[in-house]
Amino acid sequence: MAVDYTVIVVYLVGMLAMGWWGMRRAKSKSEFLVAGRRLGPAMYSGTMAAIVLGGASTIGGVGLGYKYGLSGAWMVFTIGLGLLALSVFFSARIARLKVYTVSEMLDLRYGGRAGLISGVVMWAYTLMLAVTSTIAYATIFDVLFDMNRTLAIVLGGSIVVAYSTLGGMWSITLTDMVQFVVKTIGVLLLLLPIAVVKAGGFSEMKAKLPTSYFDPLGIGGETIFTYVLIYTFGMLIGQDIWQRVFTARDDRTAKWGGTVAGTYCLVYAVAGAVIGTAAKVLYPKLSSPDDAFATIVKDELPIGVRGLVLAAALAAVMSTSSGALIACATVANNDIWSRLRGLVRADASTGEEHDEVKGNRVFILIMGLAVIGTAIALNNVVEALTVAYNLLVGGLLVPILGGLLWKRGTVQGALASVIVGGLAVTGLMAGYGILANEPVYYGLLASLAAYIAVSLATKPTDERVLAVWRDRLAGRSPELPSEPVPAHQ
Repeated sequence: MAVDYTVIVVYLVGMLAMGWWGMRRAKSKSEFLVAGRRLGPAMYSGTMAAIVLGGASTIGGVGLGYKYGLSGAWMVFTIGLGLLALSVFFSARIARLKVYTVSEMLDLRYGGRAGLISGVVMWAYTLMLAVTSTIAYATIFDVLFDMNRTLAIVLGGSIVVAYSTLGGMWSITLTDMVQFVVKTIGVLLLLLPIAVVKAGGFSEMKAKLPTSYFDPLGIGGETIFTYVLIYTFGMLIGQDIWQRVFTARDDRTAKWGGTVAGTYCLVYAVAGAVIGTAAKVLYPKLSSPDDAFATIVKDELPIGVRGLVLAAALAAVMSTSSGALIACATVANNDIWSRLRGLVRADASTGEEHDEVKGNRVFILIMGLAVIGTAIALNNVVEALTVAYNLLVGGLLVPILGGLLWKRGTVQGALASVIVGGLAVTGLMAGYGILANEPVYYGLLASLAAYIAVSLATKPTDERVLAVWRDRLAGRSPELPSEPVPAHQ
């Protein structure tokens, strides 16, 4: 496998080199956190597709195809639907806000300090998302080098932390573009056709597998509904996704570039399910569906191609991991640490650009070490990812979408929604089990009820706050007031 090893090593060295190059460009907070808000359509589409299609979408997507057939595409398909919905309906308005975090948006909309509590929830989500991606390194490096799990996590995590810390969003953007190209070539153009051919074509696959493998709804209606609730809506409100929207240079780029990326996700979803279905024909008795990707790559692909496809899997994991890491660090620094210290961030309130690269770089390093340590301690990726999305959707979906769509929502309603939804989801996970569907169902309903009831019971948001909000949404005002206007006086 010397050729395959060479391909992987060249890829990893290239990631570090781009981190060094990005360091030379990231001279201000805007450059470091949102790539100067100037990505064009091609780079925006590629990086957005790269971050949403991680290890769960690649290795997990193939695993679902192995277990359920073509209907295994639904998990990744709902991710693509969420990205399409975000791009078409919300991305232009989000980009015009010129903020750095979801919590800053909540403060701007409600005119009060809703940001600290929402920041804690968002931080927990991004941390768990980064942890799950980091755990996936163990699977890939085990296939590549038969490496110890802890060493694999440290190696993969260290590379991501290094290039993310050096160049911030510029480094991550550059590496994501390479990762997007590698994934496209490795998974769509190489692994997909080779897997189908090795399995004897679609006619042979249909002859050897149950008809349920070719039923588009075979995975079950309740499962599909849960995927929509968690992943489609999760795409609308995640800091990791919004931070990429903030990198778009204009409304058109955010809308149409995101639409292209969402469409790409739909294609990727079907490809993963087909590859998994082919693997079921070739290896009908694997001990775990998640072994399907590594097994078919290791046994069926020629030398060199195998290395490229494994690099594609590594690319998928690294793109999500780096995006979640910078989102986690941004929330920790901007929404939690600064607020706890009682600071009023001049750049968040007046639009002024201060060079805060060093502080954000330190936070990425600290959060990166925390992610690596947590990944070593945890084993169950699915449970960690479920906790992350349940907290995100149950705690933040209602106040965020409510702020964008309902004028009557108030800061008190938003705070009640975050607290009630977050506590309900946590309690229900303890009662029903982490992997149960009920926690997110009932938690979301509790969050919605609290938001509506408390908003209607409190005074409407001050009209001056809403005026500033409308101006920002319309792109008419580049500035925020020096102090958030109280929700009512």
